[in-house]
Amino acid sequence: MALDGIYLYSLVNNLEKSILNSKIDKINQPEKDEIILTLRKDRQNIKLLISASPRFARIHLTNSTKENPIKAPMYLMVLRKYILGGRITNVTQKDNDRILIIEIENRDELGFDSLYSLIVEIMGRHSNITLVRNRDNKVMESIKHITADINSYRVLYPGVNFIYPPSSTKLNPFSITLEELSSFTNKNSIVFDNKFYFNCFTGISNLLSNDLYYNITNHNNSPTISEIYENFNKFIYDLNQNISYNMYTNKLGIVKDFYSLKLNSLNEDYLSISYDDPNVLMDAFYEKKDKQDRLQNKSTDLQKLIHTNIDRCNKKLKILNETLSECDEKESFRIKGDLLTSYIYSIKKGDSECTLLNFYNENQEEYITISLNKTKTPAENIQYYYKKYNKLKTSEEYAKVQLKKNDEEMKYLNSVLTNILNAESYNEIDEIKNELIETGYIRFRKNNKNSKKVKTSKPNHFVSSDGIDIYVGKNNLQNDYLSLKFANKNYLWLHAKDIPGSHVIVCSFDVPDKTLEEAAIVAGYYSKGKNSLKLPIDYTKVKELKKPNGAKPGMVIYHTNKTLIVNPADFNNIFNS
Repeated sequence: MALDGIYLYSLVNNLEKSILNSKIDKINQPEKDEIILTLRKDRQNIKLLISASPRFARIHLTNSTKENPIKAPMYLMVLRKYILGGRITNVTQKDNDRILIIEIENRDELGFDSLYSLIVEIMGRHSNITLVRNRDNKVMESIKHITADINSYRVLYPGVNFIYPPSSTKLNPFSITLEELSSFTNKNSIVFDNKFYFNCFTGISNLLSNDLYYNITNHNNSPTISEIYENFNKFIYDLNQNISYNMYTNKLGIVKDFYSLKLNSLNEDYLSISYDDPNVLMDAFYEKKDKQDRLQNKSTDLQKLIHTNIDRCNKKLKILNETLSECDEKESFRIKGDLLTSYIYSIKKGDSECTLLNFYNENQEEYITISLNKTKTPAENIQYYYKKYNKLKTSEEYAKVQLKKNDEEMKYLNSVLTNILNAESYNEIDEIKNELIETGYIRFRKNNKNSKKVKTSKPNHFVSSDGIDIYVGKNNLQNDYLSLKFANKNYLWLHAKDIPGSHVIVCSFDVPDKTLEEAAIVAGYYSKGKNSLKLPIDYTKVKELKKPNGAKPGMVIYHTNKTLIVNPADFNNIFNS
C-alpha cells in the first residue's frame, strides 16, 4: 500500500488542523496491535486510529466502531495511566520518513506536568507504537516488545532509552541539490528506471516512483540527470498544489490502492474515486482490507480443515472412478462364466485355456479364448468367473452410491468455504465453526476451558429499491432456517446456479422486476462467483424446494426454476452507495 513519506507529509498537515490542542478523552485497544484515541475538541468527539498491523499499519481519523476485549491489555492500561486526559500539543513527521510523533502534555502520578511522545512507526512488519517520556527519553510501554535477540540495533520495552530506527541513507526529497543527486546515483550505480525515485529518495513508494517515471518518459525517453532533477524539483515545489486524494479500484469495484496525488500511470487500468479528506479515504480503504486480513487470520485453521477434507474427497473421487473403470469389464466375466457353463462337457481338469464360440455376439461368429486354472475343476473355474463378476457388480453399485455421497460432501465443503470467505465478523466465523462441530468435522470438547458460547447472529438484511425485504444466510444453518422455517412458501428464493452460495429470500408474493434483479445481484455477491462479470442466478418459489433425507445443512433440491444473468459487482453501487 502507498502509505509512504509523501502521503504522510500531506496527512500530517491535515491532522494538525484536526487534533492539535484536543484532549484525550478515551483510549481503547480493539486489536492487539491497534489503538483508538477518542479526542475532544470544540465540543466534538474525534476518533484517531493508530495501527501497527504488519500489513496495514496506519494512522488516520475514523468513524468506525470496534468491539473491545473484555480484559484491557497491559499496553492499554499504561496509556490510560500516563496520557488519558492529556492534551495533544504537536504532530510532526521525522525526516520525511514513515515515523510520526504525537506530543502530549499531561500531569503524571505526582501531579507534575509531563511531556510524552507517542511515536508511530509505519514500517510493515516492523511497525510499532511506543509511548516515551520526554524528560528522560524513557520508554513507558511499546505495543510490540523488541528484545536484543530480535534486533541488535535497538530494544523496545518499558524502562529502556528510546532509540529511533536507523536513519535512511537515501536523499531527502525536500532539500536535494543537483550535485547531491548526481553524486548519489553515481556512487550507488542507480540506473534510471521505474524504481529510480524509490532508490534515491526517502518517503517515495514504488507506486509513486513508477508514476514519476511514467510522467517524465512520456515526454522524454532518455532524460539527463539535470532534466530528472528539474522535473522532480518541480514536483516537490508543486506538491501542495497537486494534492488530490484518490482511491483506485478495478472494474469489479475491488479496492487496489490509494494515494495523495492523481496517478497517471493507473488511469488506464483502474477507476479513480476522489476524496476531499485523506482520513475518509484511508478509513474506507483500510476498513475492508484490514477486516479481511484479520478475518483471514482467524479463519486460517477452518480453511485448512476444509481444504484437507476437499483433498480427501478428491482422492476418494479418483479411487471411485478407477473402481468404476475396472467394473466396466464385469460383463466379460459373466459372459465367460456363461460360456464355460454351456461348454462344460468339453472342458477337462488340467486345461490351461479353452477356445469357445461366443454366442453372445449376434453379428458374426466369434471365438473367444478363456484362461483356466489347471489345478481347478471346470465347475471351480466357472465359479471363479461368476464370483469375479458378482464382486465387480457389487463394487460398482457401492462406488455409485459413494460417488453421490462424495459429490454432496464436496458441494457442502465448498459452500462452507464460500461462507468463510464471505464472513464479515469474528462471530460469523465462530458460527461456522459450530456448524462444523454439528456436522462432525470438528471434534467437540466438552471440557475445553477456552470454549465460549457463541452469540447467534441474524441473517443479512437488505431493502430493495421498491422497499421489499431481502434476507441472506451467512452460513448453511442460517440457509436452512431461512428457506425451510422463516420463509413463506410463496416467497421468492434465489441462489447462484451450480456453485456454492447463500440462500436469498425475497419477502413478497409479487416481486417487481427491479427487486428481482437486486436480489439476484445479492445472491451473486454472496456466492463463489462474486467476481464474475456475468453470473446465472436461479430463482423459484420457496414451495418448490425440497430437502432430501440425510442431506447436509444448506443442501436443497428444486426443479421448477427460472434463471437471470447479473453482474455481482453492481452490489456495491446498489447497497453501499
